[in-house]
Amino acid sequence: MAGMTLAEISEKMRDLDFTILSTRTESGALAGRPMSNNREVDYDGDSFFFTCEDTKKVGDIRRDPNVALGYQGGAGEGPPLFITVEGEAELIQDKAAFEKHWVKDLERWFKQGVDTPGLTLIRVRARKVHYWDGGDEGEIVLDGAEAQAAHA
Repeated sequence: MAGMTLAEISEKMRDLDFTILSTRTESGALAGRPMSNNREVDYDGDSFFFTCEDTKKVGDIRRDPNVALGYQGGAGEGPPLFITVEGEAELIQDKAAFEKHWVKDLERWFKQGVDTPGLTLIRVRARKVHYWDGGDEGEIVLDGAEAQAAHA
């Protein structure tokens, strides 16, 4: 399927719950850690992840909001699927936003739910999405007019 749309990539992401979120550390090194997308798979270029305010990743994002996401799936079920996202992270500390993106499974990590002290929502706005799906490969740039076309 040459030239997948963002909607087609979203459909393929339905079974991918985890990603690697990469940030730039204070020393300039890259740091990656697994993050759950909470099964928010109607992907429109934004990804949301919960964390705590006092984590290294939050400090990294405050210094440099440029981040990368790496998804992988399909191993053992046919050709593997790989998706990388280059984007800009935003730190949100708004209870209404927490409630909009909250799923019960998150209580495993955040015992007080949306009232967890220091709870922070990371929103990653994609600028570029690159995918490899078996022998198919492509890229969607989400800037300016191209972003409008990708969302159509």
